[in-house]
Parts: sequence; C-alpha cells; structure tokens
Amino acid sequence: MNCKSLIYLLVIASLIACKQKSDESEKIKKLLETESATWRARDGKAHAECWHIQPYSRILVSTADGKTLDIPAIAMTNTDPKSMGNGGYSVNTNYKMSIKENNAWVSHDEVSTAKDGKRSYSHEIRLVEKIKGQWKLVGQSIHVYKSER
Repeated sequence: MNCKSLIYLLVIASLIACKQKSDESEKIKKLLETESATWRARDGKAHAECWHIQPYSRILVSTADGKTLDIPAIAMTNTDPKSMGNGGYSVNTNYKMSIKENNAWVSHDEVSTAKDGKRSYSHEIRLVEKIKGQWKLVGQSIHVYKSER
C-alpha cells in the first residue's frame, strides 16, 4: 500500500469515528433534555426510563443558599409526581462531554424557567452509561447558583 492510500484510509477512518461520536453526543443530549422535560411534566414513568440506578449511583445538589442535598438515587426511578417539577421549561447550553465506549460524563449549564416566569440557574455534571444499547443516567451533581444578570 502506498503512502497516499494509507493517508486516505486514515482520514476516512477519522471522519467515521468523529461522526459516530457526534451521533452518540446527540443521543446523550436528547436523553438529558427528555429527563428535564419529563421531570417538569410530572411524568414519573417517562422520567424513570431515563435512569438506570447502579450500586454507585449518586445524586448531589448544591443549593443557591449553600446547602448540600444527597438525594437517594432510587428517587429518580420511584418518584411521586407530587414531588416532581411543576411545569415550565429548561434550556441546556455549553455542553462538554467525554464519551468512552459505553460510559460518558457530561457537563452543561441549565436555565430553568418556572410557570410563573421565575428563573433558576445551575451548572450540572451528569454521568451516563449505555445500558442495552440505550444511554441512561446513572448519577448527577447539580450546583444551583444565583445569576449576576
């Protein structure tokens, strides 16, 4: 095989690998947006489908007033709709992720808008794993902050 053919094959392989990672990152983003929307819609069944609780799963939340909450992970799949969100919507931005085979971590910023128009802001780190061919959340850390805007 000559040098040009080898370079051509390497370029093609790189493009395919980038495309596959791009597809996986879009699937992960869709999962995170679905999880947020189902929480706000109080759809416990659909919300639970976004999660796969592992022995090491953990949900940590830092509130804007300095408190830290360690929420049992099972609460994500066994949720009383009355304790879930109450409408509104959220927008995630500034996605950064590392995908390694069937594991990924994702960080993003979220602006949540309640039904009354009040906004809350958070930096989030999400841990996801591919379970039976589907990306599922296995843990998260949410850091709520007061916007300077």
